[in-house]
Amino acid sequence: MMREVITYPDKRLFLRSKEVESFDEELHQLLDDMYETMIAKNGIGLAAIQVAVPLRALVINLPDEEGKQHKEDLLELINPIIVEKKGTQVYTEGCLSVPEYYDDVERAEWVKVEYQDRHGNKKTLETDGLLAVAVQHEIDHLDGHLFIEKLPYLKRKKFEKEWKKKRKKSGAKV
Repeated sequence: MMREVITYPDKRLFLRSKEVESFDEELHQLLDDMYETMIAKNGIGLAAIQVAVPLRALVINLPDEEGKQHKEDLLELINPIIVEKKGTQVYTEGCLSVPEYYDDVERAEWVKVEYQDRHGNKKTLETDGLLAVAVQHEIDHLDGHLFIEKLPYLKRKKFEKEWKKKRKKSGAKV
């Protein structure tokens, strides 16, 4: 089932999500819904808080060389913790909760993440490149942070001004 993606400046996006304790059918349904929502919205990652569920769960599905996403490549990370980082890289990021806005963000080039799968099994992921960026971006959501917070001060102020103008034009509350 597709779920609504909450968008900036919704205050829920700034809450720290709670640890997942029950690896049950409810969690499995949430993960399935998150996947469906992410694909429908043309995203490559989605944290549970983005669909208004404050749990430490996220999904990532990177496209292949032809730009296609395959469900067998889906990553589901429950209670993820970055245990090691190396290097830096700059990547142009976007976010389903900050629609139609993209900007360069500096993150670690390589990360090692410990997490659990949908059944509670402990796993480790070591990755770099776009997947490392996506993992860090989504874990930031679980900690109540958005990528726009990583922008330099002047870029952030410019973003805020443009965002308010765009929302006013669309008739949304500013």
